[in-house]
Amino acid sequence: MTAAPAGARAAAPRAARGARRRILVGRKLAPYVFLAPFLLLFAGFLIAPLLYAFQMSLFRETLVGGARFVGLDNYVRAIHDKNFWDGVGLLFQFGLMQIPVMLGLALLFALILDSGLVFARSFFRVAFFIPYAVPGVIAALLWGYLYGPSFGPFSQMSEAMGFGRIDFLSGGGLLPSLANIAVWEFMGYNMIIYYAALQSVPRDLEEASAIDGATALQHSLRIKLPLIVPTIIVTVIFSIIGTLQLFTEPYLMRNLAPSQINSHYTPNYYAYTLAFVSQQYNYSAAISFLLGAVVAVASYGFMLLTNRRRPR
Repeated sequence: MTAAPAGARAAAPRAARGARRRILVGRKLAPYVFLAPFLLLFAGFLIAPLLYAFQMSLFRETLVGGARFVGLDNYVRAIHDKNFWDGVGLLFQFGLMQIPVMLGLALLFALILDSGLVFARSFFRVAFFIPYAVPGVIAALLWGYLYGPSFGPFSQMSEAMGFGRIDFLSGGGLLPSLANIAVWEFMGYNMIIYYAALQSVPRDLEEASAIDGATALQHSLRIKLPLIVPTIIVTVIFSIIGTLQLFTEPYLMRNLAPSQINSHYTPNYYAYTLAFVSQQYNYSAAISFLLGAVVAVASYGFMLLTNRRRPR
C-alpha cells in the first residue's frame, strides 16, 4: 500500500482546524444573525425616533431664522410649566383610584379560579380577558355611549326610576368614570398574569398546609400570596407606567365633557395639543421627554420602596 505524501498528511490537520474554526465562528455569529431583524426594527422604529425627538427638543422655531438652537431652554420651561405638573398630579390621583381596585379585583378573581371551586374555568378566563382584546379607542367610545347624560342607558334607567339623569362626566365623576374604563380594560389582563403565577405554586405546599390544619383562605393568604409577590410588583410597575401615559380616553371623551377635559388634562394630551394644535413641536418633544423622566422616577421609586420592605 502506497503511503500518502507528506504534504497531504500535513494539510489534513490544517483543514480540520479550519473546519472547527468555522463552526465556532458560526456558533458565535448565529445569535446575532437571528437578533438582527429585531435590532434593525428596534433601532429604526424606537431609537431613531427618540434621537430625532431629542434633537427637536433642543431647538425652537422662530419667525425669523427658522429653527434656532436653544439647548435645554425647552426643558427649563417645561419644568416650570404649571399645566404639565397639574396633569401629572391628576394622573397620580387617577392611579391611586384605579390601580388598587384593578389589581385587587384581578388578584381576587385569580385566587377564585385557582382554588378549583369554579366550573368552566377556561370560559371565565376568556370572558375576563376579552375587554383587554378590545382596542382602547373602541372601549372609550363604548363607555362614552354608556356614560352619556342624555342618551346613555345608565342615565335613562336612573331617570325612569325617578332619580333624574346622572352625569358621569361631571366635575366630581369624571375621574372615577375614566378609572372605571381602565379597570374594565386591564383587570382581566392582570388576572391572567396572576393566575399563571398561582398555577406555578407547587401543589405539595397546599397538601402540607392542609395536613397542618390550614384553611383554604389561610393557604391563599400565607403561602400563595407571598410566593407571587414579585409578579404583583411587576404588574404594579406596569400599571404605574400605563397610568402616567393616559391619553386615549380623555381625548375621545372631550366632546362629552368639554368643560372638564381641557388641552392639558393629562401630560400626553398636553404634548399632543402642543404639537398638532399649536404647532410647538420642539416644546412638545421636551414635554414628552420630561414625562418619560417622571415615569422612570415613579417606577424606580416604587421598586426601591418594595425592595427595602421585602424580607431578605
